[in-house]
Amino acid sequence: MIERASEVAAVLGFLRRHPVVGIVGARQVGKTTLARAVITASRQSAAYFDLESPEDAARLGDPMLALSGLTGLVAIDEVQRLPGLFQVFRMLVDRPRTSTRFLVLGSASGASAC
Repeated sequence: MIERASEVAAVLGFLRRHPVVGIVGARQVGKTTLARAVITASRQSAAYFDLESPEDAARLGDPMLALSGLTGLVAIDEVQRLPGLFQVFRMLVDRPRTSTRFLVLGSASGASAC
């Protein structure tokens, strides 16, 4: 396994400053592994959704309802599969006193949707 301490620290730094942070790249380069390391290192409550999973995609059938009650760090993998999420992110992070942070991951092949 590749040591990713500097990458984890960089993503955590971005998450401290920005409510939504994206990791975009080609498939199979380690985005999910990096996200899981960030979740572990964040030491806060976290939720993880993989939109390639039918169960997780169904859980986000009504994204505003599914995400509005979550706190801490919310990671969503393969976000390009549900481009309507970006409007939901904007509404959620514009709420007063929100502390929820979103880490979104997308494949470069779908980057135009991001």
